[in-house]
Parts: sequence; structure tokens; C-alpha cells
Amino acid sequence: MTPNELAQLAEYNHWANQTLYKSCSKLSEADYKAQRPSFFGSIHNTLNHILVGDKIWFGRFEASPESLSLSDILYQDFASLQTAREAEDLRIIKYAQNIAQTTLDDNLTYTNVAGNTHCDPMSALLRHAFNHQTHHRGQVHCLLSQTDVPPPSLDIMYYLRAQD
Repeated sequence: MTPNELAQLAEYNHWANQTLYKSCSKLSEADYKAQRPSFFGSIHNTLNHILVGDKIWFGRFEASPESLSLSDILYQDFASLQTAREAEDLRIIKYAQNIAQTTLDDNLTYTNVAGNTHCDPMSALLRHAFNHQTHHRGQVHCLLSQTDVPPPSLDIMYYLRAQD
């Protein structure tokens, strides 16, 4: 992984989150928070989980770990969550734009939410953080398909074409 590749992932990630949130903003409050068969139980809870994961991982990357549980609900309403998502995405972009190759080539020692200490390649952990978002955005995509709001196309190719 190079700093340029990481910056592109961060920009794509921001675009995908904005695109997904735009679709979710069309839901009624009832549909947005409706309990549905899924790992986190609702669109709202799943979007919260994605934010929690980012705060945990990027806190570790920036040497200021967050003390959060993976099931924490940081925001009770869509508007607050959307504002926090945007701020987190801008944080991630800034982090990616300022990373050095030496950091990407290094390892990171961290303690996970279960209290276990690990040491893993930084580039793999960063890939994991972005893959985690993609995975759970896919779950929200599926949950949206159970509503009247059509799920948006989130493939990276759509992002790249939007940049032209």
C-alpha cells in the first residue's frame, strides 16, 4: 500500500458514505429505525456500528485510542449521526493525506476491545478498517432493499467515474 492508494481509499470511503447516507435520509424515522433481521438490528444501529469501528481503529492509528464497545449507539438520531459521520470521514481523509510510507510499512501494537494485545502490519490494519466499512455498508444496502428507498450503487467504479 502507498500513501496515494490510502488517500484514494479514504476519498472513496467518504463518497460511499455520503451516497449511502443520502439514500437513508429519504427514509421515514420508522423505516430508518425499524427492527430488521440483521446483525445490528436496524439501519440506524448498523450505521452507528460503522462509526464506532472507525473511531476505534483511527484512534489506535493516531495513538489516541477510544474506549468504546462495538455495539455502542453514539447518536440516537439520523441528523447527529450524519454530522458525526461526515466529521469522521474528514478525519480519515486528513489522516490518509498525511501518512508516510514508513508508517504504512511499520507494525502497530494495539489492544483490542476484548483486552488482547496484538501487533499487526499497519497496511493490513488500514485495509481492514476500510473493508469493515464496506462490509457493513453492504448490510445497510441490503436493509435498504427491504424499504421503498432503492439502495444506491456503491462500487468503487462509480466513484472513479464520478471523479471524471
